[in-house]
Amino acid sequence: MSSACGCEDTRKAEVGEDGEIIEAADTPWWRDLGIMIPVFSGIAFLAGLIAQWNGADLPATVLFWIGLLLGASTFTPGAIRKLRTGKLSISLLMTISAIGAVILGYVEEAAVLAFLYSIAEALEDKAMDRAHDGLRALLKLVPETATIRQGGESLEIAAKDLSVGQTLLVRPGERIATDGVITAGRSSLDTSAITGESIPVEVVPGDSVSAGAINANGVLEVETTAAGTDNSLTTIVELVERAQADKGDRARLADTIARPLVPGVLVLSILVALIGSLLGDPEVWITRALVVLVAASPCALAISVPLTVVSAVGAASRFGVIIKSGAAFERFGVIRHIAVDKTGTLTQNKPTVSEVLTVDGVAREQALSWAAALEQHSTHPLAAAIVAASPETPSAQHVTERPGHGIEGVVDGLSIAVGSPRWLEQATPASSLNSQISALEEQGMTVVIVHRNGSVVAAIGVRDELRPEVPEVVSTLADQGIGLTMLTGDNARTATALAQQAGIDDVRAELRPEGKAVVIGDLRSAGAVAMIGDGINDAPALATADLGVAMGATGSDAAIESADVAFTGHDLRLLPRAFAHARRGRHIMNQNIVLSLLIIASLLPLALFGVLNLAAVVLVHEVAEVIVILNGLRAARTRNVAA
Repeated sequence: MSSACGCEDTRKAEVGEDGEIIEAADTPWWRDLGIMIPVFSGIAFLAGLIAQWNGADLPATVLFWIGLLLGASTFTPGAIRKLRTGKLSISLLMTISAIGAVILGYVEEAAVLAFLYSIAEALEDKAMDRAHDGLRALLKLVPETATIRQGGESLEIAAKDLSVGQTLLVRPGERIATDGVITAGRSSLDTSAITGESIPVEVVPGDSVSAGAINANGVLEVETTAAGTDNSLTTIVELVERAQADKGDRARLADTIARPLVPGVLVLSILVALIGSLLGDPEVWITRALVVLVAASPCALAISVPLTVVSAVGAASRFGVIIKSGAAFERFGVIRHIAVDKTGTLTQNKPTVSEVLTVDGVAREQALSWAAALEQHSTHPLAAAIVAASPETPSAQHVTERPGHGIEGVVDGLSIAVGSPRWLEQATPASSLNSQISALEEQGMTVVIVHRNGSVVAAIGVRDELRPEVPEVVSTLADQGIGLTMLTGDNARTATALAQQAGIDDVRAELRPEGKAVVIGDLRSAGAVAMIGDGINDAPALATADLGVAMGATGSDAAIESADVAFTGHDLRLLPRAFAHARRGRHIMNQNIVLSLLIIASLLPLALFGVLNLAAVVLVHEVAEVIVILNGLRAARTRNVAA
């Protein structure tokens, strides 16, 4: 497919089969055969008209033939190739129509048909490439070279040659060449091109950074966690291009309509020609059969939905929302209820240890070190807070994590278990800490219990504050007619306290992963439901929901794999914006489908009764295609629109 381009030479980036980033210069439009062949076809046709008006019939006929052959060369070979594999395409209808017109002596009409269809196809190609351009531009965020520290020296290498475990040196103003973790230095990063967040992000040693982020100030040393050709940006591009290949329900509807329509139109045209010839002038009815053939061609229908999906999914990626499939994009547009995980999604994902309660004989530091020994192996957001608060983190053996419950293992020869009070209290007697645990939960803390050899020895109170934008997001979603339910494995008191701050009325607490999936199933009985989460314990619910949304910047691999949509940033204000974008795209798809079907329904009787000739029908079809293309491209607009 040719790419859209203007009068200047731009560049596009792609990923090769081996993952290597490939950049190639776009061909100027005047050297692009995909554009120039239809243009020359049109020039030849217009020149033929001028010659005909001046009485030069032979030159006019030659020019019409040139225009016809040039235009047909852009779609007839493809139609023949598909026919050999048993596929009947719209291009085949155009080819048959042009051949029939020539046989009947209508070379001029055949030339205009070939020209208009070829120019419409070229416009579609340009439009599809324009929709891809924003996505490909993400790869341009990766610099061509990177500086690494090796053997005490600084070496400049190609970014594509970076491998995991190298130390990357990033100076002020430079882009980070691949994903990694900061090992030295402090700075602020501009991630607006990746996540859509306009406010720079402060980073310190231990923070993860993504490819394409700009280092605003200070020198950073980053240990790479991804290869130069397999990082978060290349993953985003892969996911979105996979989405563009995976058609949604409306794309399938268009295909469903077009598939029987092509052979149906051929049969109808043959019947019109045969029956009409028996009842009247064969030449008149064969001509009408050709016009009917063109009138019923679903040209606009075939391109209307795929173009809109490509435009909309590519646009969403530019403001930090990665939609994995066209089908997911369409489901996005019908969601009326959201179930959202609390920890790490509604909260800031920066929990801190606020209180540590212990039984007699156990020191605060000892309890924290036991817990940290296990939690260093966990992906749960609370685990990082406990590890950070511990004065030391001993090693642990035989560690087993039970999502939604906790984690257990052996530390210094002791059997240690760390997790939810609901999980651990089932296997142990009541503790002297119970009343104090309740008090911590009433203060809005999440409590983690530490067991040693089957007995409660400590309770750790962790607080994770609500994200500041959550009340605004909840209010905006309510204005859009979208309901919200909070799901959490936390206790009801803590969950209710946070829900009240957020403005959420429906709270489902003390849920295990399978319990979250059950709640999603119940909510689905009332309509399409989206689930938003970021942890491994959210994976079943994400997979159960009509639409799974993962907080991709910090989420677990299991959550991202189970989801249909991933956020590259942290700001939940992307959510109502994404809903508005999806609804708008769905409306555009509906408009294109209705317009396409109305064109066919209107042209068929007009063609059958001879009201419109071949040239007029072709002109109406191609004008409709241009309208559908321009309408579909509106889905590429990324401004925040109301639902």
